[in-house]
Amino acid sequence: MSDNGGGWLSRLKSGLSQSSEKITGGITGLFTKRKLDQAALDDLEEILIAGDLGVGPAMKLTQSLADRRFDQEISPEEVHAILADKVAGILEPVAVPIEIHADHKPFVILVCGVNGSGKTTTIGKLANQFRSQGKSVILAAGDTFRAAAVEQLQVWGERSNALVISGSPGADPAGLAFGALEQAKSEGADILMIDTAGRLQNRKDLMAELEKIVRVVKKLDDTAPHATLLVMDATIGQNALSQVETFKDMIDVSGLVMTKLDGSAKGGVVVALAEKFGLPIHAVGVGEGIDDLRPFEARAFARSLMGLDA
Repeated sequence: MSDNGGGWLSRLKSGLSQSSEKITGGITGLFTKRKLDQAALDDLEEILIAGDLGVGPAMKLTQSLADRRFDQEISPEEVHAILADKVAGILEPVAVPIEIHADHKPFVILVCGVNGSGKTTTIGKLANQFRSQGKSVILAAGDTFRAAAVEQLQVWGERSNALVISGSPGADPAGLAFGALEQAKSEGADILMIDTAGRLQNRKDLMAELEKIVRVVKKLDDTAPHATLLVMDATIGQNALSQVETFKDMIDVSGLVMTKLDGSAKGGVVVALAEKFGLPIHAVGVGEGIDDLRPFEARAFARSLMGLDA
């Protein structure tokens, strides 16, 4: 994993430190001078569940350890290494960078997520990446009821040199998306990214709003949206699973972006999400800076989670 500027991996590691300390500390306490018996496996399963890996992955990981070393002495370091390999195996199939297909022009990306998940920031960072690849990008400020969201998107538009289309406060988000797609088509833009509201407390309204956005963009391009990204805050732990369920009920989610892996992240939940949904994890964010969103790399993540050098 290349490390531009020397800081990315260390930030990922420190972002995952709370999760990894919980897991590795538990493992060290458990396996010092001890055989891998059933009681140890039960305790290990509890440690992994407490580390936000979820019940399914915790059972799978302890079973793989039992298959290899049951009733033998095993050191904490060996446990870390075996589990890191197994976690990487769960994560590798979902570590898929987002692909922009040139046969769709503009390539329409609908971006969803609850307010506060880092959605607008993620749009700005992705826009910057696409711009640095020489693509033209238009951003549609579809979270029209939150003035702060529109302003934030405009700031990111300036930073990434991407055109931002916004309406009057409270304007119909679907109408705004339709107009933005018309403009993106007429200007021959490569990519249109549409921000959306994230008010889960009035879920029916939000569902109707998202469905309407999809319906109107299909009037102009029946293949759109070409990607629907769900931005998830990694600090919410197991709540992430129910959020994915909720959005999947509303809309056809094609991939995830995990943000806020730079502090009190409950990083183990990434494993739970991969195991339960199998959705591509396109990128992870470890900070506020414009370059702090990177492609998700399974092995580096798995080793950091288990307290090993990536």
